[in-house]
Amino acid sequence: MIQETPNDSVGKAILWLMLGIFAGLGLDLCAKQLLQTYTLEQFVFFRSFVGLTIFLLLSRQFGGLTSLRTARWRWHTLRTVLATGAMFGFFYGLSKMPLVNALTLGFTAPLIATALSGPFLGDRVGWRRWTAVIVGFGGVLMILRPGAGLVTPAAAAVLVAAFCYAGLAITSRHLGRTETSLSLSTWVIVGPLIASGLLSLGGNWSMPDAQGWLLFVSAGACSVLAWLGIVGGYRRASPAVLAPFEYTALVAGAAAGYFIWGEVPDRWVIYGAAVIIASGLFVAYREVGVALGARQLRVFATGAINALRRGASRAAVDD
Repeated sequence: MIQETPNDSVGKAILWLMLGIFAGLGLDLCAKQLLQTYTLEQFVFFRSFVGLTIFLLLSRQFGGLTSLRTARWRWHTLRTVLATGAMFGFFYGLSKMPLVNALTLGFTAPLIATALSGPFLGDRVGWRRWTAVIVGFGGVLMILRPGAGLVTPAAAAVLVAAFCYAGLAITSRHLGRTETSLSLSTWVIVGPLIASGLLSLGGNWSMPDAQGWLLFVSAGACSVLAWLGIVGGYRRASPAVLAPFEYTALVAGAAAGYFIWGEVPDRWVIYGAAVIIASGLFVAYREVGVALGARQLRVFATGAINALRRGASRAAVDD
């Protein structure tokens, strides 16, 4: 029997995480395309319905349906309310703004979770991490530039979604000792499913064509793959090792936005993304208290910013 080395474990963790990242990006791409034709509530309903169905079909791999049993309904109710806010907020913003802008603002969620971990979990958040959180939100201000007319309802919705995602992370840590992974990932879908179903009763609903059905099913499947990949990655390696790889979503999102919809991030989005990325990486480093090489930080942060710049330069040449 061949024993797995620590390097093998890290390698597998990165592969799992990259599966989760690109599946999540696939979900966002499906959403952005679908929301050009279908209503937000219809998208959330089908995405939730397909995702819930797949989770239930996979339940045997996670202990069976009995693992859904819980006595902590108040916490699960809170989580499903947060999931509803996160889903509606992010996808509303995504439908109204460039993909990379929405993704960049969404990456404030780890910073918000850090700020909330002190009062809600009793974690000690030192001055260095508080500084990183404040600097990270400075990056948000660089993107939104209050007074320039960029503080739109879409941007506000994405920031609300980031706050809700942070709340989901906090409650996951709180419930992690007593609840199963299947329970934590399944009950949160119920709220968005019910809310979108009720909102759809008004009749603002159109029957999807063949391409629409394909995209709806793909969105639900991508949401499940994203969860499996991210959980699979973080079970095998520490956040400090994996955090830099998460920001590849910004690079891929910028490329996809440019090639599919012709979206070009302006320089303030690039600068703000750089600040948010650096702050998020520093928080991850401080969270686990292990050394994350300066070279690794430079490679991933600089790579993300250079990719965004290349997209902007290419668009300028095209113009």
